[in-house]
Amino acid sequence: MTGTESAPGEAVLLLRLAGPLQSWGSRSAFNSRQTGSEPTKSGVIGLLAAADGRPRGADIADLRALRLGIRVDQPGTLLRDYHIASDHRGVPLPQTGVSAKGIQRPTSPAKYTHVTTRHYLQDAVFLAALEGDRALLRLLHAAVRAPAFPLALGRRSCVPVQPVALGIHEGTLAPVLGAHPWTASPHARERYARHLGHERPEAAHRTPCGPELIDRSLTLEHPDGDDRLQDAPVSFGTHDRRFTSRRVTRDWVRIPTGLVRRDDCPACDHPSRDDAAAHDPFALLGR
Repeated sequence: MTGTESAPGEAVLLLRLAGPLQSWGSRSAFNSRQTGSEPTKSGVIGLLAAADGRPRGADIADLRALRLGIRVDQPGTLLRDYHIASDHRGVPLPQTGVSAKGIQRPTSPAKYTHVTTRHYLQDAVFLAALEGDRALLRLLHAAVRAPAFPLALGRRSCVPVQPVALGIHEGTLAPVLGAHPWTASPHARERYARHLGHERPEAAHRTPCGPELIDRSLTLEHPDGDDRLQDAPVSFGTHDRRFTSRRVTRDWVRIPTGLVRRDDCPACDHPSRDDAAAHDPFALLGR
């Protein structure tokens, strides 16, 4: 099988993961909940399992077998949220660890407040692609459109905007992710156009002009990948959460922007790799 041919009975399911807040943690402690810069496989599989109505501890071997690709359409910005936890009854907080019987003892010396820090991605947009058995993907596509349990972008409080499911497509991860148009928000498209030197479009022109193509980063699951991530779920059981590693490869892909190109606009001929590329830290030095 070549890189552009899918095995018989296989296809690709596309999901648009966007919302005010997202949080994709792979290494987090109670007092410091981190987020990665893009969705984890455990987070995406958890979303699919929730949509399919699978309880914690259910078999997810079929979901884990799906190959995942992530395209960063809108990287978003990092938000640090400061929390203080306490017991409303005024009793000491329990210890983080539990005894052999599963009992949490009170802190000693007694501790009545605990500081925690949680990180989120604001206004990020990702295009997730899952490659695998076509019949399974059809079931998952229907489940995401009418989920059994609420969907979340990494954490329960991070609700996705609609639509999430973008259909089932022929091909493999890289070609499908490379062909699908840019899914960034309208505000991000306008900001991208302004970074290229355009003014905000007039009311009569609701679509800002700009290059027809833009470069976006890809993370593709691949058995020969040169990077390893510890985010492939084995079990989501409450008392049996287990993960394993997977190999990925990273690349860039040039995709359609959906912007209108004007012949009288020089900037429309120069695609940008990132909407933050307009910031040049050496500009003040004359370099």
